[in-house]
Amino acid sequence: MSSFSTAKKDNYSAISCAVEKLDSTVSPDLKAEIVFLNGRGEKNMVIDLSGVKYIDSSGLSAILVANRLCKGTGGVLVITGISESVMKLITISQLDTVINIIQNQKEIEDFIIMESIENDLLGGEEEKSE
Repeated sequence: MSSFSTAKKDNYSAISCAVEKLDSTVSPDLKAEIVFLNGRGEKNMVIDLSGVKYIDSSGLSAILVANRLCKGTGGVLVITGISESVMKLITISQLDTVINIIQNQKEIEDFIIMESIENDLLGGEEEKSE
């Protein structure tokens, strides 16, 4: 059984983690999936951590890689399904100030659409100023 499953949605790719521990044994697989999706042109990603009860620095690093790759292509990363224990680690590491954390599916979809519109508008303004 794979540690992750990916589903293509209208405006993003959804990655679901089917592990309780997002640590150094599975984080390289998550990073590989993220790099693969980004290389395929996917700029918006949602990582669902619903089943994850523990995350270590390698798991947080995989999330940061996803954030950097999404931003680098004018997209957005959203993390959802965060347990209380994982949220504590994200807060302690101050990643909650860097990463988009949204728990409600409708809000996730609205956020991605709004970010896409904003990026398109800003991109259009930059082209005009050149």
